[in-house]
Amino acid sequence: MIDLDSVVAIDVHTHAEISADGHPSLSPLLEEAKAGYFKSGDPQPTIAATAAYYRERRIAAVVFTVDAEAETGHPPIPNEQVAAECAEHSDVLIPFASIDPHRGQAAVRQARRLVAEHGIRGFKFHPSLQGFHPDDRLAYPLYAAIEELDVPVVFHTGQTGIGAGLPGGGGIRLKYSNPMDVDSVAADFPGLRIVLAHPSFPWQDEALAVATHKQNVYIDLSGWSPKYFPPQLVRYANTLLRDKVLFGSDYPVITPDRWLADFERLDIKPEVRPLILKDNAARLLGLAKE
Repeated sequence: MIDLDSVVAIDVHTHAEISADGHPSLSPLLEEAKAGYFKSGDPQPTIAATAAYYRERRIAAVVFTVDAEAETGHPPIPNEQVAAECAEHSDVLIPFASIDPHRGQAAVRQARRLVAEHGIRGFKFHPSLQGFHPDDRLAYPLYAAIEELDVPVVFHTGQTGIGAGLPGGGGIRLKYSNPMDVDSVAADFPGLRIVLAHPSFPWQDEALAVATHKQNVYIDLSGWSPKYFPPQLVRYANTLLRDKVLFGSDYPVITPDRWLADFERLDIKPEVRPLILKDNAARLLGLAKE
């Protein structure tokens, strides 16, 4: 369990990009395109290396991979392996799982097993990579199970660097990641805690509207340097959504060092900064002391 007094922040958005035995989370083609988009040439860190990096900085981190095998043909890093490796570093790492909704009832069984037997604390969906609209009824049995398990979900929203610059974007369709699709999910599953990942370009206003309207929807700030945040996102973070905006980096493509340095220069009220950096995530993840 994370000792909140020992960490200065909680990063709710980091990626397990390569397993301990060298299996990558993306195909070589998509990984190359992503690295080019983010200009990241460093080796992909293992989960153990991620833990060491975050421990040195006294930051806790949510870790997940993406299961998009049905759409891409590339097998994911097993969720069980992510959970096991995070368990070895439970002082700083919080394991989330990813399950392809196309797996049907097998997905439901897997979600229940991962929480009950492997200590998974939440789930990540990447609609563009997984090839589904979040409000597609194919995913509803899985959402119902996750709502019952009482753990949060993260939905990628907006454009993605995965496939960027490839012919046809590598076949990845941006339309699946419009946050308005998640609005229906939030309405149909009011007990499901939902995080809209990233400044949702080109749908930032839609994301703000959904998070303002739906009590169970949050926004994480990962994937962009804070110096590029749209003005309306900063305004809402300071006011209406001050209790629902979360620090996320998108590590390793954006490091918390870079993100936090740029966040320091952002026009955020002093009393709001600790909410974004740690307190809001602690409540969402069930880490806050009652």
